[in-house]
Order: sequence, then structure tokens, then C-alpha cells
Amino acid sequence: MKVKVSRKEHFNAAHRLYNPAWSDEKNAHIFGKCSNPNYHGHNYEIIVTLTGTPDPETGYVFDMKVLSDLIREHVTSKFDHKNLNLDTEYFKGLNPTAENIAVVIWKILRDKIDSSLDLKITLYETERNYVEYPAP
Repeated sequence: MKVKVSRKEHFNAAHRLYNPAWSDEKNAHIFGKCSNPNYHGHNYEIIVTLTGTPDPETGYVFDMKVLSDLIREHVTSKFDHKNLNLDTEYFKGLNPTAENIAVVIWKILRDKIDSSLDLKITLYETERNYVEYPAP
């Protein structure tokens, strides 16, 4: 029997979508307002989902308090109220699109959570725009 459990957290961060190999005009054409040289921000919501078999002794797939602590220690404390382009090592040379942010978060958490559990990241950049990694 497989069960999915999820924990939702949030962080606020600024970023700029920009390809340094392109002209400012091309960046503006491709990324629009998201390529603002002065950056812009989002109130991100992250949902971390684990899928596995509940432990017969505890009934847990994963202790949600432990999951919350992992997310806060390794993700939100590093991203919250930061400029993702300038204040984090993760996006030096990596465009901080929602897609890339979700993959980075997955990579951060993957080695902290037992590999017997499937891990999925859902990242809401806005109420209407979100990404999932890995894709279903």
C-alpha cells in the first residue's frame, strides 16, 4: 500500500530571468517583465510530496515535523527574502525560472530523504502558475 503525504511551505524571493548570451532586447522579448534589470519578486509556495509505504510501527510514511524542519533548514532559510540571482550559489549560472527552482529544491532534498520514498516538488510562482518536478 502506497500513500502520499505532503507539506506546504512558502518563501518570498526576487529574481531576474536573463540569458547573458543574449542582448537586452532579446531577453526583454523572451522573458518580458521578468527580465527587469532591477529584479522582481514572488511569494512562492512549495509543496513537498513523499510517496511510500507507511511504517508498520508508527503508521507514518514520513514524520511531517521532520519534513517541515528539512524544508526550512535546507530550502526556505536559504531562499526566503533573498535575490535568487545574487544571494544564492544555486543560481550562479542557472536562470532562476520556476522550473529550475523546483529542480534545485528537489536536488537539495533528495539526498536528505530515504531513497525508498518518491519525492515530488510542486512550486507555485503565482496562484495560476506552478511547476511539478519530476513531471508525472
